[in-house]
Amino acid sequence: MLKAVNFLVVWVLLVFFWVLLNGSLATDVLLVGLIASLIISLLFSKDLALITEFRATPPAFGAALRYFLYFLKELVKSNIRLASIVLSPALPLNPGIVKTRTRLKSRMGRLMLANSITLTPGTLTVELDGEWLYVHWVTVESTDIEAATAEIVAGFEQHLEVMYG
Repeated sequence: MLKAVNFLVVWVLLVFFWVLLNGSLATDVLLVGLIASLIISLLFSKDLALITEFRATPPAFGAALRYFLYFLKELVKSNIRLASIVLSPALPLNPGIVKTRTRLKSRMGRLMLANSITLTPGTLTVELDGEWLYVHWVTVESTDIEAATAEIVAGFEQHLEVMYG
């Protein structure tokens, strides 16, 4: 049953993106999109199952909105912080790679976390290995795993945990 649901969700999402990218509901365009999406879904729905890991519940949708707002806030803060570092005559850098831990269990949740960290200026997820993330940090404030996790991961994780688990 779960395989059928995963297949259906992947197929519907692929058709939706096909229509968005083509901008047309003409019969021939839609038919090609339906067939192509069906073939891709049949061949790869197991591999694309991480798309279906989102928990479609009211708390998850609320967490998604809070996550988006939190991400925007962190994006602005880190841009300002990085700009002040670059514009400072002393160039106060302390680069390094820190090890952090995540509580997220789902593949999509971990992927979203790693990408959120990478998209925030001043940090770059170098490796994701199980529960461990190795993050390049322009201004390492702590090499302690718990402190680095609290500073880099925890804010994103609290919302992603509700969304993906």
